[in-house]
Amino acid sequence: MKLVSKNVDKGQGTVVLIPEESEDMWHAYNLIAEGDSVRSTTIRKVQNETATGSSTSSRVRTTLTITVETIDFDTQGCVLRLKGRNIEENQYVKMGAYHTLDLELNRKFELRKPEWDSIALERIEMACDPTQSADVAAVVMQEGLAHVCLITPSMTLVRSKIEVNIPRKRKGNIQQHEKGLIKFYESVMQGILRHVNFDVVKCVLVASPGFVKDQFMEYVFQQAVKLDIKLLLDNKSKFMLVHSSSGFKHSLREVMQEPSVMSKISDTKAAGEVKALEQFYTMLQCEPSKAFYGKKHVMAAAEAQAVETLLISDNLFRCQDVNLRKEYVQLVESVRDAGGDVKIFSSMHISGEQLSQLTGIAAILRFPMPELEEDSDGDENVDSDSD
Repeated sequence: MKLVSKNVDKGQGTVVLIPEESEDMWHAYNLIAEGDSVRSTTIRKVQNETATGSSTSSRVRTTLTITVETIDFDTQGCVLRLKGRNIEENQYVKMGAYHTLDLELNRKFELRKPEWDSIALERIEMACDPTQSADVAAVVMQEGLAHVCLITPSMTLVRSKIEVNIPRKRKGNIQQHEKGLIKFYESVMQGILRHVNFDVVKCVLVASPGFVKDQFMEYVFQQAVKLDIKLLLDNKSKFMLVHSSSGFKHSLREVMQEPSVMSKISDTKAAGEVKALEQFYTMLQCEPSKAFYGKKHVMAAAEAQAVETLLISDNLFRCQDVNLRKEYVQLVESVRDAGGDVKIFSSMHISGEQLSQLTGIAAILRFPMPELEEDSDGDENVDSDSD
């Protein structure tokens, strides 16, 4: 993301940004909230009436400022659609008329918020940091099915899904089976070459049950030598074979938790999130009085300055209730002020999806708070009594 200008003072002001890659559109989606005003160029269909009474329509490019009412993010097309009312005089669009702005890559936009909080400003800093990029790629596969994924700091993108029908082995005739396998391996290899940018990617995880991954990598480097594919030969050291239970996307979670994988990608944001979530689950099993999830318990722990690590989903900051968002922002700030660590999980990451199943907010505590456990038991009893 390119920051053109930033004019924010005491929570008021505007920023002008240019999204430069697909990751930036995700950041824009998290930055823009309902009630914000956005200014950008757009195409508007205009009806013109001639002196004779006939009408003609033409498409004109104009700059509009709208107050955002609905936000729609198209992850495949990398387009952010903002619908709202026009709030600045324009020769083509009346004041108060509805329009949908399409924010696209390399299209400048100006964002004004009623109030800039620390989470929004932090998101801009993160988005404009050039070191943040898709530094891990993964191929999860089983015979006949593979997913080529890019793991960026904020989301897991499935770049290609490959399905090839492989005939079963038959007694005395395995040629059809082998032909099917070669066709499958070739499709996956082409998927890697097409979607993985080896200049940025530090590590390519190849995961499968059994020996599928080993046979695939053997085929890839045989072909690389045979056809002199320098891109693969030069980056051979970046490939890493890992076991997974299947070739489906959800298997990425177990792949990312492998100790060997964690050490290889230890400096990426994704690895930090996975590690924090794993620590939370371990604590929940071993010392349940030091691990809590749910807004009520986490807020109570934060008040006692007991939170060592706060795990929170970015989904919670996109809530329409302004006061609720403020509560979450204040929670993050209070944990940081008390010396705690805050991990903001992306809801489009495997780990973020997992955290969302735990209400989207969890905490690892510095010291046990058994009274919170008793409190939750009491709540359950009250609920059952009211039923």
